[in-house]
Parts: sequence; C-alpha cells; structure tokens
Amino acid sequence: MSRQTEEIVQTLKDKRLRVTPQRFAVYANLLGRTDHPTAEQILNDLNQDAPVSSQATIYNCLQALQEVGLIREVLLDEGGCRYDANVEPHHHFRCQSCGAIADIPWQTLQPIDVTHLNSDWQVNGYEVTVHGTCKGCQT
Repeated sequence: MSRQTEEIVQTLKDKRLRVTPQRFAVYANLLGRTDHPTAEQILNDLNQDAPVSSQATIYNCLQALQEVGLIREVLLDEGGCRYDANVEPHHHFRCQSCGAIADIPWQTLQPIDVTHLNSDWQVNGYEVTVHGTCKGCQT
C-alpha cells in the first residue's frame, strides 16, 4: 500500500468513517484536484475506465465526507455545487469565460468588517468570489 493510500485510509478512520472503495476513491479524487469539480465530474472520472459507482453513491460519499469536515461544498454557479478538499479558509477566483475556478489564499485579501451587517444576522464566516477572465481566456 502506498504512503498516500495509507494516509487517506487513516484520515477516513480518524474521522470514524467506514473505508469503502467508493468513499476512498471520491476522497482521493478530490485530494488530487484543484479545479473544484461537480459531483458529475467526479462520477465521470471514477467511471472512466469501468463503471464502479452510481450517482447516488457519489452524492452519499460527498455528503459523508462533508459532514466530518474533510471536504466542503462550494457554491459558485447558479444551482451548481462544486467540491473542494481544501477546507482551510480561502477565497475563489472564477473565470467568467471558461468557468475555471482557482483558490485565492485567505491572507491575500483584506479582512471584511461584518459587524455593520444586518443585526438580525449571525455571521459565522465569509468567503469572497472574485470574477474575471483567466490567463488562458485572455489570449
């Protein structure tokens, strides 16, 4: 067993998740990406060579991983959820031309003072999405 495989298995066990082939594959897939894939993209990746997972299984795996804090759901598209294994605070850049998404380190942007927002709101956190055009689409 490779070191990365052992680390993923141990991480899942540490979070008291049963290590299933599908859960392992979904988490490993997300750890190896920075593009914030949709559930459908993960399903396509995992079933590329041979069908091994159903859409329901992928969603169940994503939900379990999210519930224990190993991944997070990123809402950047209208009606679309994307997933990210980077659970540290960070912001996002979204290309308005091709839809590419990239992480922006938290400390890159100045903190936002949320104390002046509606007093009926209890703010637990925030993240900024910067919209623009990526280098590939500028040329």
